Amino acid sequence: MKIAAYEVRPDELPVIEGMCKELGIEVECTSKNLDMTTVGMAKGADGITTLGQSTYSDEVLDELKSYGVQVLAARCVGYNHMNENYARKLGFKLTHGSYLPDGVADYTIMSILICLRKFKKALKNTDDNDFTLKGKQGRELRSLTVGVMGTGKIGRAVIKRLSGFGCRIIANDIFESDEVKQYAEYVDLDTLYAESDIITVHTPLLPDTVGIINKEAISKMKDGVILIGNARGELFDLEAIIEGMESEKIGSMFMDAFPGETGIIHEVHDTDIVKTEGMPWFRLKYLKSFVNFVQTPHMAFFTEEAAKQMAESGVEGIYECITKGSSRHEIPKAN
Repeated sequence: MKIAAYEVRPDELPVIEGMCKELGIEVECTSKNLDMTTVGMAKGADGITTLGQSTYSDEVLDELKSYGVQVLAARCVGYNHMNENYARKLGFKLTHGSYLPDGVADYTIMSILICLRKFKKALKNTDDNDFTLKGKQGRELRSLTVGVMGTGKIGRAVIKRLSGFGCRIIANDIFESDEVKQYAEYVDLDTLYAESDIITVHTPLLPDTVGIINKEAISKMKDGVILIGNARGELFDLEAIIEGMESEKIGSMFMDAFPGETGIIHEVHDTDIVKTEGMPWFRLKYLKSFVNFVQTPHMAFFTEEAAKQMAESGVEGIYECITKGSSRHEIPKAN
């Protein structure tokens, strides 16, 4: 068996190589994305594994099919970039990454506290030797209502952590969880928007959730609402976020993932003129100029434990599909 691994970070390399050695798999690794310029590395491979920045265009998939590749394994949880319909039409098996929700849940609690306690302003002012308290008064979680959109694994983990702060927790999901009901009250989205002081979004990215946080949704929220975006960036309508920040309808926002970040995120662009169709760079730079807007480089997932689990799941997905015909990491077919 042979695997071609793309987008391999230095922390992933020993995990992937070590696991392949243990399973008797030949593996070739590169830090480059999968695209038409690199697809040739997959010749003779049974499966390929990538993170989320690679290009699964029709042309790339056709080429992989001609090489005899059978399995496409994303090491990230999200898989909307994988051109699923065409890949399934060609007969590929598709798998995606998995990792425990603790890292993202911890990061979300941190994000809430950073916004609530105006940490960005405090840090910048202190670096400039401004030791005043002006503009730095925060609030305590125990006196607030937190709305959690999406109560899958990560949303549930966030809710359990929030329960220790003594805040009121409300939640929304099409599938209600008995576990969540121990800590939170399920409400409809309009109620969540209207009653939440803080809203953290953990909804999966699906065709009907793209831009779910839009102008209409924001208009239903409390004035000064705190928004936390540690799920996929495409859940947020960028122009609506900018308008909300400018009008101060949004009191503060933490954004770890950004719409249109593919091809930019996790790369150095300190000397580049960055132009992208999906993410006008100047819009992000404008948002970053707000003292109450915090951005990080899509790193909520990035812990030693989760990175290892993701790397392992990429290899496991291919190995299980080839040797057993199916994998616990397989992407379920849409109904």
